[in-house]
Amino acid sequence: MQRAAMLAALALALLLQSALTSALESNTVRAAADEPIWGYQCVKERCERVLVHDAEGRARAVQALSVCKLTCGTSANLWPRPRHLHTSKTLDWVNYSSINVETRGDDGSDYRNHRGGSLLQQASELFREQQMRKATIKDGTPLVKTGGKTLEVTVSLRDPGRHQLTLNTDEGYELFVKIMSDGRINTTIIADNFFGARHALETLNQLIVLDDLEKQLRLPREVTIRDSPAFPYRGVLLDTSRNFVSVDAIKRTLDAMAASKLNTFHWHITDSHSFPFVSQSFPKFHLYGAYTPAEVYTPTEVVDVVAYGRVRGVRVLPELDAPAHVGEGWQWVGDNATVCVKAEPWQKYCVEPPCGQLNPTVDKVYDLLGGLYHDMLSLFKPDMFHMGGDEVNFNCWNNTDSIVEWMVKKNLSGRQEDDFRMVWDHFQKRAYEKLVEANHGHELPVVIWTSGLTAPGKVDRYLDPKKYIIQIWTKGDDPLIKELAEKKYRLIFSNYEALYFDCGFGAWVGEGNNWCSPYIGWQKVYDNDLKKLLRNLGVEPDQTSVLGAEATLWTEQADSHSVDGRLWPRAAAMAERLWSDPVTGWQAAEYRMVSHRERLVKLGVQADSLQPQWCHQNEGYCYLSHNIQGEH
Repeated sequence: MQRAAMLAALALALLLQSALTSALESNTVRAAADEPIWGYQCVKERCERVLVHDAEGRARAVQALSVCKLTCGTSANLWPRPRHLHTSKTLDWVNYSSINVETRGDDGSDYRNHRGGSLLQQASELFREQQMRKATIKDGTPLVKTGGKTLEVTVSLRDPGRHQLTLNTDEGYELFVKIMSDGRINTTIIADNFFGARHALETLNQLIVLDDLEKQLRLPREVTIRDSPAFPYRGVLLDTSRNFVSVDAIKRTLDAMAASKLNTFHWHITDSHSFPFVSQSFPKFHLYGAYTPAEVYTPTEVVDVVAYGRVRGVRVLPELDAPAHVGEGWQWVGDNATVCVKAEPWQKYCVEPPCGQLNPTVDKVYDLLGGLYHDMLSLFKPDMFHMGGDEVNFNCWNNTDSIVEWMVKKNLSGRQEDDFRMVWDHFQKRAYEKLVEANHGHELPVVIWTSGLTAPGKVDRYLDPKKYIIQIWTKGDDPLIKELAEKKYRLIFSNYEALYFDCGFGAWVGEGNNWCSPYIGWQKVYDNDLKKLLRNLGVEPDQTSVLGAEATLWTEQADSHSVDGRLWPRAAAMAERLWSDPVTGWQAAEYRMVSHRERLVKLGVQADSLQPQWCHQNEGYCYLSHNIQGEH
């Protein structure tokens, strides 16, 4: 009995000692968590991770990683890199709750009285919200201390009335930061219009970083930036027909585009697979063509997406692809308006199932197109329009009796490729007339894909270079590009070997990999130099021949859950190519690219990871050769 009591007492003592040890260890861990172990120092223009204290316990002069990346090197960790940039290495503490954006003109006029000024007001609110998100609560703990200097932002616009982006819009800006005598941080933004000012606010947003060592928002004490894009068209195409993509996913794409200074969201909204666009003129299209009643884009949602993009400096460009790539949604029309719909074997009638094309000989087709154009123009209010026009299958038309009979009446009985191009030309001219009519009689720039209508030696028979912009999806060394440039067509590059982001995955028809494999890494996207492509073809590029480029995501194998990772951060690599037109390759941009991916993730974009996080924290150690980049 006595022995049992002694054992019980010993067990209790051991239990108390264990609890005390656990408590001490917990307090030690908690105390250690409050004190940083690692910091960063700038060594040869890269951020080296070092212990905060040396072996003797002496404190080192270290910075937070965000601060080091901001001050180390010549690019201030900005993406895309500004064309002219100077920032001081000395930073100031910004009071996140005292940020004022003044949008009145020098003459005292209120920009809010102008539509461009109203957009600026909304963009200013968004800028303030971004700083609050950097500074506010995480897991119940404030990220920054209260205090710091007031940030005064003054925006001056030469054209406050401009509210729509066009191919001729000046998107340049000047940005200056300096400390006032009363201690306030003064930032001046000068731009021609809202769109340039919005880009300046994005740059300023990237210059304000969270210092997790000092618990402050920090901004360089002096900044001088003069910046403008190298190309006026900087786009992302998203296909929402093959798989439905939610409005929330579309808005995340617009957020990422704004952070990267891309300016055109090309909405491939319908195709042969589904018709999710809700037409007010012909509501049966979506009733017959949507995957489900819930997977549609209502007029209210379209207007919302357009407004959301515009505040972020992004035009939303609609595409109604025709005369091919139609099918689902058209079943109610009748009158033989569509042909080859779900034709089998599909390989004879289209490039992928399901097949379907419009019948250019049926008048009702043009009445329907006119109504759809009217609906899209009234909702999107675009400055340009995409008419699609790719992958027309002549064999489909050749096996349609009514089309062949019509061709005979038009003396096109040879049924050769040029005869079918004449049929296509008939369609294109009538469709274009309906587009102009829907736009109240006013012409607007039209984009069309490279296709059989743009075949070598044929294109200028059918397409007026003053009216049509050609979007290139073939490879960047296609000799057709030279012909198009020499014939003064304006070009948008989506050369598939660098800018088709659906490449490199498993085939969805059959087995193996899909047709355009392999996967395209961000490095190849970054080095897709448009001017170099033209020079390699023997053409000297000028300011009008190349409008820019567009990354594309066709969604046979992507939807709302995977769009972010397929597009980002690779589309951002293209963004710097189009904005900065760098003379160096991807190696010089790698550190900043990895950082920009982290920036996108903090925006809520599920961007693919490029490297282990260790590489982000240990610059210069993740490389294939000893040619380590310096500038970042």
